[in-house]
Amino acid sequence: MTIRSRTTNDTPQLSSMLLGSTDPTRLRDWYVEAFGVRANEFSFLELGSFWVMPDGRDDVSATNPEPGRVVLNLNVPDAKAAVARMDTAGTTWVAPLEERHEAWFATGTDPDGNYVQVIEGKPEMDKTMRAAARKDWRNTKPFCGFAVNDTAVATTFYTDVLGLDVTEEYGLLAIWLGADDFVLAYPKEDHVPAQHTILNIPVDDIDDAVDSLVEAGVEILRYDGMPQDDKGIMRENGPDIAWFTDPAGNVLSVLHEK
Repeated sequence: MTIRSRTTNDTPQLSSMLLGSTDPTRLRDWYVEAFGVRANEFSFLELGSFWVMPDGRDDVSATNPEPGRVVLNLNVPDAKAAVARMDTAGTTWVAPLEERHEAWFATGTDPDGNYVQVIEGKPEMDKTMRAAARKDWRNTKPFCGFAVNDTAVATTFYTDVLGLDVTEEYGLLAIWLGADDFVLAYPKEDHVPAQHTILNIPVDDIDDAVDSLVEAGVEILRYDGMPQDDKGIMRENGPDIAWFTDPAGNVLSVLHEK
């Protein structure tokens, strides 16, 4: 069965950066002390959802000759406390703590001379940012989820029968429909199947898809009043479609857009 996947957002996502240094250990330790962050198993400093890695390089100088080119902006809940920690860790202040518009700002340097700016937003700024975030929800990638009564059985079905990739983390299944698109399946002991189709899977050949399902022991559902043919495929009223259930009783479909 050939499944056609579609991605809806090809925009690159900035997730991390490297700070080239002649002494990455010293640089990493400074950020840990100055901001109370931790270095994870990959040696990245976890600054919220953004990761920074001090990386040893032999093509950089001991201090940054043009620190204004890249400035690390760190949002903090208490700018005064952040400034005090940076003082304790050791810094040279480029711009002391000051109030500007809707926030407090201060810019210091790390041991390599990179500019580090701390920002404490006031309620007015938080309100503005929340309003902007509400407008940006359309750029996110929502995903749906459904319950199953046995994740092990579900994994076997979705991988061996439907040919989809399934990954598991924290007892939850991510059923991948493409490189970036997935649905979430979660265990529920008192699971009751929904009375509607929870997942529609586009295929290139509806007959081949149905034949593959039947060969794997899957029963094609038939509904009274639906113009389904001998294979159980409805070939009228839109895309060709056939319905079946997963082992948990959830109704799925394979469909082919004409």
